[in-house]
Formats: sequence, C-alpha cells, structure tokens
Amino acid sequence: MMGRYNTFVGYFKQKYGCRLQKIVIDAGFTCPNRDGSKGLGGCTYCNNDAFHPSYSTPDKSIAQQIEEGIEFHRGRYRNCNDFLAYFQPYSNTYASLDVLKNLYEQALNHPQVRGIVIGTRPDCVDEEKLDYLASLAKDRIVIIEYGIESCYDSTLERINRHHTFEQAVRAVEQTHRRGIQCGAHFILGLPGESREMMLKGVDLINTLAIDSLKFHQLQFVKGTAMEREHDETPSDFVHFGLEEYIDFFIDILERLRPDFYIERFAGEVPPRFVRSTPWGLIRNTELLHLLDARLEERDTFQGKLYIKH
Repeated sequence: MMGRYNTFVGYFKQKYGCRLQKIVIDAGFTCPNRDGSKGLGGCTYCNNDAFHPSYSTPDKSIAQQIEEGIEFHRGRYRNCNDFLAYFQPYSNTYASLDVLKNLYEQALNHPQVRGIVIGTRPDCVDEEKLDYLASLAKDRIVIIEYGIESCYDSTLERINRHHTFEQAVRAVEQTHRRGIQCGAHFILGLPGESREMMLKGVDLINTLAIDSLKFHQLQFVKGTAMEREHDETPSDFVHFGLEEYIDFFIDILERLRPDFYIERFAGEVPPRFVRSTPWGLIRNTELLHLLDARLEERDTFQGKLYIKH
C-alpha cells in the first residue's frame, strides 16, 4: 500500500509502468430492466447522459469516439499516450457474442488502445462471453466492471435492478476463475439503507473475488424515479453532508480488505442534471485531497479494522 489506501491509478502505474486513461465509448447498448426482458424504466436513479462525456455518443463510430476522447484528455494529461476503451453506458455485454466481438475488436484495433474496460450487470454475462474475454485477456488488458450497487436484495428490488446479490457473487466468481480483472460498483445512500446496513454490507463486499471498487454517493438526477421517490419519502434516505460523507467513507475504508484497489469513492454529476448541488461545485481532485487530509487527521488507513474470516 503506497499511501493510506490503494489507489487504482497507482495500480496501473505499478503494473504497466504508465498512466492509462479511460476513453468512454457509447456503443448503443441497453439493459434488460429497460427493454422489457426483465423490466422497464431502468434503474430508478439512472440517466446515463449525466454520467458520460459529450464526445461519447452512439451515433459516432467507435474509432471516432476514441479519437475525440484522446483529444479531450490531451488537455489534462499531456504525457498520456496509452488508453483504455471504456464501454460504459448501460449494460455492455447485453448482446450476442458476435456483436460483442465486433465492437470490442474495433476498439482494440486502435494503435493507442491497450485494452478495454466493460461496464455491465452481473446477469448479462455467461460462460461463452467470459471465455472469449479470457482469451482477449491473454495479451490485452481486459477489465469487467460489475454494477452491483447494493448487497441487499430488498434494495435491488426497490431500485428496479432485477438481479440479486447472489447473481453478482456468481458472476464475479466466474470472472475471477478465468483470470479476468474484475471491479465492482456500489452506491452509498440508496433508499431504505441505514448507515449501519451500509457498514454491515462491507463484510459481504470483502468476500467478493474482485480487484477494484468504485463507490458513489447517491445523487438525485432530474426527472428520475429516484428523484420523485425522494420528494415523496425523504426520510427513507440517508443524507450526507460533504464532511460527513468523507468520514463515513473512511469508516468503510477501515473495514475493507487491504488488497482492494479503490478506483473512486465519490461521484460528480454535471450541475445541469441535478436540482441542487449540496456539496457545491467541488471536483474529484478536491475530494481526493479532502479524503487524504482526513485520513491523516484520523491517523487511519484501509483495512485497519478488517477482520479476516
């Protein structure tokens, strides 16, 4: 552990010797809780336009999105020449294997793309797709990022996910068994979950055979079912102020397995997509500085309270 917690950026630099910047790709996927195969409307908090950059739109070819993404990131990371194609919006394994091969290999054919990151749901993978991704991972970087969101089936049902935590465990195990790098995404503050429930969920997260973790605080995006639910029953939600959230995340970090890499601990939605910005217009880099400072103040670190079972 380089600092007080394992950073994913540090992991990439250590393993591959350079910074690898993700370029978001919108390949036009949908989700089974959106198209009617399992449900309609999608996740109650979701508006994907709020979560990916303007260069990433499905009307553009994958090659064009990559070129525009490289240009977009050159302003911030001038020395970055190696990229990962990040298939992010919606469920990016939710298609036939032939379709997936065509899309992924378009991205991998770009000379500056070292590998792919695939955001998907745990119920949208199968043995055949994972076998194919394992074959790619022999000489390219392949990371699957599962949106798990909660450890509690009651929450997953309430937010219209239409999968279970057990399905997530099974997908993660199948992925890990094939040697594919694997991450998981969780949201803190979902309806019906108390602070105690979220902390208790860490014990379940610690059992997952994953490499990296992303956490986001719940944000109320305009026009979503979640926004309406919050208006109707605000008492069902834990509301975090900025300093309170940082302290709560540190409580989680202390309980997490020390070998996990932390890719993100909070999210930022562009202000035009939300009704209010209770934390102000704070950027991710500032959040990281605040987290580091608070870890120093508390003299604590990832895994300090972890108990191996």
